[in-house]
Amino acid sequence: MMSVKEQEAIKKLMAFLQEWDSARKVARSHILDNFIESNSGKTGPELELEFSQGASLFLARLTAWLRMTYMYGTCLDKLLKSIGIFLSAASGHRYLLEFLEIGGVLTLLEILGLNHLREEDKRESVKLLQLVANAGRKYKELICESYGRQPIAEFLATSTSTQAQEEAQLLLDSLGHGNPKYQHQVYKGLVAVLPCGSPRAQQLSLQTLRIMQEAVGEAPCAVVEPLLAVLRSVHLEVQYEAIQLLRALMACAVRPALLKGLVVLLTPPRREALSSLEPLLAMRVCCVLLSTCREGADARSPCSILAKESAAVAEELIQLEVVHSLMVAMGNQDHAVSQRHASISLVYFVRTFPSVEQTVRLAVGETLFQLLMDSPETWYTKMDSFQAEILASSRVDSPQELATLQAPEGVCKTRLRHWKANLYLLPL
Repeated sequence: MMSVKEQEAIKKLMAFLQEWDSARKVARSHILDNFIESNSGKTGPELELEFSQGASLFLARLTAWLRMTYMYGTCLDKLLKSIGIFLSAASGHRYLLEFLEIGGVLTLLEILGLNHLREEDKRESVKLLQLVANAGRKYKELICESYGRQPIAEFLATSTSTQAQEEAQLLLDSLGHGNPKYQHQVYKGLVAVLPCGSPRAQQLSLQTLRIMQEAVGEAPCAVVEPLLAVLRSVHLEVQYEAIQLLRALMACAVRPALLKGLVVLLTPPRREALSSLEPLLAMRVCCVLLSTCREGADARSPCSILAKESAAVAEELIQLEVVHSLMVAMGNQDHAVSQRHASISLVYFVRTFPSVEQTVRLAVGETLFQLLMDSPETWYTKMDSFQAEILASSRVDSPQELATLQAPEGVCKTRLRHWKANLYLLPL
């Protein structure tokens, strides 16, 4: 037989539920305000004590009202926060199961797809999905099986709030780890964010892709074009994250396509475009890749693998005629910063490959060549317009069948493929 205290508690619970059932929108909004204020941070047992072991009855009412009214946005943010108190409660796993049984994940994903709802409401929806995903692998798979990748990625790309974008990024990061069955789908969803117009979304997407890269292993070919395109961003934080992802992708099968695209960016398609932004951005990328080569060259046995990979990157760039592209960029007097980056990059090749030294020496002449080697960061300021025109019009032939040349010892323990370059000048 129940004690008097227990009977009073049950009567109090029934009165509360009857009040909720009979209340309209305004009254229910006040009930939710009081519930959020009084119960935030409580554990599962504490919630059961508060509701006389009937907390699930109130959760069922909240989820039922959510399903009936989410399309209209009725008290949606308060409703989602109230449900979040149950889902985040320690020792309250039963609440999560009850929420999922009524199709809670699908409802949350549908909220993200409704354009007329407030961004704050969608942000609360993302927070609940985070709680679901953080519960374990099978719950991450449930979100992905419910086609959750696309609406979450779209929310990241279209949100105007930094906080909302960060919440979406945290959710995608959670779905991308400990979820081997669907991690490639999540990776592709992040790649789809790159062409969006939000620099913050691009930055967050690039960060997550780089973190996921080790777990994914091999990157899809679809990453090449968006990644090269995002290098044109005028936002330095986006460029930085893009370069970090490029470095991570140097060990993947997409490396040749990425390197080819980078070399293409060095040289504008027309002489009229010499002052365009692409050469400058490509110079920054190239300098990062070359710094990787230098790190590998200076490393000892613990970094021998990195040294070999870095030497291979340098060789591939040469085979893609990067020397020609760097010389064209150095002749671009409309873009001094591009000239500086090109000079620094070219000096690395000159000091590493004797054939490149011969080619550049012939192209610029002995005097300018010595200035280049002595002060690569400022030598281009001493060029006149005629010399700049020679560089901008130069072309390097590098037939693979010509005589061989070995890179200096210390760059790599293995021999690089040998080649020799000849230079000729186009008519001015």
